[in-house]
Amino acid sequence: MKTKPDLSFWKLWNLSFGFFGVQIAYALQSANVSRIFTTIGADPHDLSYFWILPPLMGLIVQPIVGMMSDKTWNRFGRRLPYLIVGALIAVVVMCLLPNAGSFHFTVSSAILFGLISLMMLDTSINMAMQPFKMLVGDMVNEKQKGLAYSIQSFLCNAGSVVGYIFPILFMWLGIKNTAPAGVVPDTVIWSFYIGALILLLCVVYSLVKIKEWPPHLYNEYNGVSEAPKETKKEKTNVISLLKNAPSTFWTVGVVQFFCWFAFLFLWTYATNTVAYNAFKTPITETCPGVTYESKNYTAKYLIANDSVILVDHGSKDASWLEGQTEPFTLTLADIVEKRADGTLDISANGSVKIENPKECKFMSRTVLDATSSQYNEAGNWVGVLYAIQALGSVLWAVVLPRFRSRKFSYTLSLLLGAAGFFMTAFMTNQYVLFVAFALIGCAWAAMLAWPFTILTNSLKGGNIGAYLGLFNCTICVPQIVAALAGGWILTMLSTPGSIAPEYLMMAVAAVSLVIGSVCVFFIKEGKGNEAPQENPVIGEDL
Repeated sequence: MKTKPDLSFWKLWNLSFGFFGVQIAYALQSANVSRIFTTIGADPHDLSYFWILPPLMGLIVQPIVGMMSDKTWNRFGRRLPYLIVGALIAVVVMCLLPNAGSFHFTVSSAILFGLISLMMLDTSINMAMQPFKMLVGDMVNEKQKGLAYSIQSFLCNAGSVVGYIFPILFMWLGIKNTAPAGVVPDTVIWSFYIGALILLLCVVYSLVKIKEWPPHLYNEYNGVSEAPKETKKEKTNVISLLKNAPSTFWTVGVVQFFCWFAFLFLWTYATNTVAYNAFKTPITETCPGVTYESKNYTAKYLIANDSVILVDHGSKDASWLEGQTEPFTLTLADIVEKRADGTLDISANGSVKIENPKECKFMSRTVLDATSSQYNEAGNWVGVLYAIQALGSVLWAVVLPRFRSRKFSYTLSLLLGAAGFFMTAFMTNQYVLFVAFALIGCAWAAMLAWPFTILTNSLKGGNIGAYLGLFNCTICVPQIVAALAGGWILTMLSTPGSIAPEYLMMAVAAVSLVIGSVCVFFIKEGKGNEAPQENPVIGEDL
């Protein structure tokens, strides 16, 4: 096997530069998705369910991408074709997702549109991110991997910080930070637009600067004896891969479960927690529709007899319905405009005959006022807090290799993160939250550094891409479980008629990290791995 040549600093830089754009997209998604769904009218108890499809798609797509890219050889390279496809899809979806409330959909249709967009965005980001990790393994020798991963980590965290602060930066530049009911503010919309543009430019730069080795050189440098044609005929069985996986694959996976379970709750509930605790966002009672004969009828507008607006973007006119005794027609509408003569121009999507008005009751829901300046300032501030988390992870990553025991540093980091989650649950000062998110950053650094380092040290042979794809299951599955359990847990903690206590979900996340820290001691490592020999990777946000 030939020894891989040393690469110049700028060649190492070019291998990972695209991470900057991909990470901006990831940061915008994680910091703003719950804000977007809350704005377009989602019930807080349903927020976690919207996060099911992204990890579910990752669970399906990532192993396929890993195994296929191990065997892909074409004019664009081995890994780069997946970067091209993933990034182009991400650019398109980033322009659509923040506009989910701007297309005159019903609330349910807007939520469905946003959910599909979120699924596509998360899948495409993962597809675009995988090639950069694999390129380092393909083309960088062992001596330079520490430097390559450091560059990759810097670009990842730089992209995160930029993406997180975009909304508050645009607010400072004068872009409007509030919007009508159901519509996402321009600060968020333009953040996604600019993020998509940067991602596109980064992809173009990567395609110009990265030249993958042809098959024969790759085989020589990576010790693959089979010819490319034989390699293409070889079939990799997922079940056999799992059977032959090192024990490290499974023990690290258990820790991963509790870590990613906790962070799914952070992404889902942090915005509303900060808005409620630190920004004293007003609470409002919204009316998504009416109930009649055990059926719910919801729309942006509910019109009685084509003349009286009963529900307008969640606000209700109770006086007319309470005094009504005669049957009337209830029209469900997406768009309502008043003509010059005072009559209504209605774009309807259905109607129902109300024979007994006394049986027609308004639905109600107590939520944070997503149209208020306090809520949208909190949404921007959460981006700043995520930036603090990213900076905290960078600083802590410098400290991590100095610990003699990797397990001790892993455990300590998760416990610090748990403390940060507890602080987030109950702190009411927006600046004290800097400390909380810096502590969360410690857990973020370790959970993204050590699992990858420990696993790759235990893998050898030509199936690294396949194992990395399968290892993504230890990231996707806990998120799916958390998304399914989140609504149920929040309902159990809620009092009927009161606002959902989303801040308590931060405490649940803290408990999860504590359990994860205990599970670290079950990780099996060889004696040669007790002290890390290279800097950890802290930026692989899968």
